[in-house]
Amino acid sequence: MIVLAIHTAGPACDLALLKDDAIIAEVREEMTRGQDARLPGLVEDLLAKARISLADIDRFAVITGPGSFTGIRVGVAFARGLALAANRPCLGVTLLEATLPSGQQGSALVALPAQKRPPDITFWTQTFRTGVATNLASEMRLEDMIVFLNDRPHMLYGDAKSLRAHLPQQVHEATPSAALAARIAAQGDPSERPARPTYVRAPDAALPQTK
Repeated sequence: MIVLAIHTAGPACDLALLKDDAIIAEVREEMTRGQDARLPGLVEDLLAKARISLADIDRFAVITGPGSFTGIRVGVAFARGLALAANRPCLGVTLLEATLPSGQQGSALVALPAQKRPPDITFWTQTFRTGVATNLASEMRLEDMIVFLNDRPHMLYGDAKSLRAHLPQQVHEATPSAALAARIAAQGDPSERPARPTYVRAPDAALPQTK
């Protein structure tokens, strides 16, 4: 099975190709805007690296968020468009699922920075048990996460720099990637992983409401 995965929910365009159980090609370009213009070219570069065509892809995967509102929207729409054109399934993977390292055992909390400006410091979070999500991705305030971890100890994965500044728990550095999303999608059921945006909250910039 060949899976093409796309991640534009963060400050980059990150793409990966998985064949069977091996990542055979990856491309990544740092950017916070203009993903829609770059994605077609990056897909071409990725396929050229692996020497395969779009028709060889068995599944498409996309990181659905939470994260950059515009990046999520662009990535999901583009991945779904490719899948529709190729008549192949497109599977959604959350940002936190695509952060947790493969083979994790026990209870884990994945946390990535959402709001960094005090006093509203928040994190995108999701809990897992032996690699399987036990809740939906959500936004958690720092003080609530401290209480949660004190009451229910979990292994903590995510952005170590931001987490260690506020938490005494050991933090395992982990970053989201298209490669991890591809591995998850290869094992997933398309009917249980719709490629729909996981926004969690409303966008910061909203259209003015009409009276």
